[in-house]
Formats: sequence, C-alpha cells, structure tokens
Amino acid sequence: MNIGLCQVEFAYGDEDFRLHIPELKLATGSRTAFVGPSGSGKTTLLHLLAGITQPQSGTIQVGENPLHSLSDAGRRAFRIKQIGFVFQDFRLIEYLNVLENIRIPYRLNDAINLTAEVNIRLDSLAKDLQLTDKLDAAIDTLSQGELQRVAIGRALLPQPKLILADEPTGNLDPSSKSKILDLLFAQANANHATLVMVTHDHALLDRFEQVINFEEFHKRETPYA
Repeated sequence: MNIGLCQVEFAYGDEDFRLHIPELKLATGSRTAFVGPSGSGKTTLLHLLAGITQPQSGTIQVGENPLHSLSDAGRRAFRIKQIGFVFQDFRLIEYLNVLENIRIPYRLNDAINLTAEVNIRLDSLAKDLQLTDKLDAAIDTLSQGELQRVAIGRALLPQPKLILADEPTGNLDPSSKSKILDLLFAQANANHATLVMVTHDHALLDRFEQVINFEEFHKRETPYA
C-alpha cells in the first residue's frame, strides 16, 4: 500500500508542538523507520496514517484512501480492514486472555471472518512470538515483553496491507528484538504490505530501506533547549 502526504500540518491545541510535512512518499511494500527525539511527532504521524488523527491541513493518501477527507466512519472502516497497528502502550483488553486479545480484530470487524485458516495462522504466529504456552493466560500476569508480543500478534493476524509499529521492540531483549523484526519483515513480505516503524534503537536501522529523521518535520514556537 503506497503512502503520499503533501503539505500536512498538525498541532496540539495551545501547545508549542507543530508538525509540518511538505511531502512524504512511501512505496508499496517498502520498509521505513522513523527516528528522532521524543516529542518530534513520530507517533503523531502513525496516528495520521491510521486515520486516528486528522491533519489541520494538507492531504494524506494511503492506497486509494484520501484520509484527510474521509468521515470518522470511513476512516474507522479503512483502519479496521487495512491497518495493523502495534501501539507503544499495547492497548490490550485486560478482561480477555491472550488468545482472545490476539483474535479481537475478528470480533470487531464484520468484514473479516474468523475461519479455520485464521486459527491455523494464529497458532503459527503464537509459536513465532513464543506465546504458545500463554494463550490462556490473563493479561495482568504477563511481563512487558510478553505484552508487547501479544500486541504484535493482534496487529499481524488479519494480514494487513499497512503495518504501523510504534516502538515494537522497545520492551524486548536484544535476541527477541532481532526475531520480532524478522517476523515483521516476513509478514510484510508475505502480504505485500508496507511497514512503517518508529524506533529509538539505531542498531536496527541498517535493516530498513529508508530512515527518516523527524527533526526536519518538527516545528516549535520556541527554540530547542
């Protein structure tokens, strides 16, 4: 899924944060890493690409979808059908177990069906994520690394065409980081998906086709400290 942004502006209320992106183009199937200091707008852009947040001005085209002009319902439908979002804060549902959390997209979206094939894919993902023995576990019994892996499994299970990952390796040990990145890349390749990842881990950057530093997009009314 290709991505195109033109003259996108976004600001948070009365805060001094301003995000200005004159132009950004990402090709279908590309692997892009966003880097930059905290507060530079990396997560904000992921939310814009997912249609969670709307720009004040400019255009955002994701595949055939003009996100800047879609209704709330239109953006929600696009997000459910096309996006796999790995949130930095996981956003898991505490009263559901691991298995139910990974399968939750199929409970929320009538456009995708929970079939035997999906369950086979879930078993394979759980094995890759080292979660096979945790599928019946309660969310509040998991470590931070396990929570991260559950969030990744939930995002990947529906085989999205755009994977947005916000620090997906941030809570993992070095060995697990490499394995998770391998999995993200493999899933993206298998589904001809575009992968956009926010990271502070510069040791991972040589594996990406494109690295974008967000300092160039970040505006403040006052100078940097």
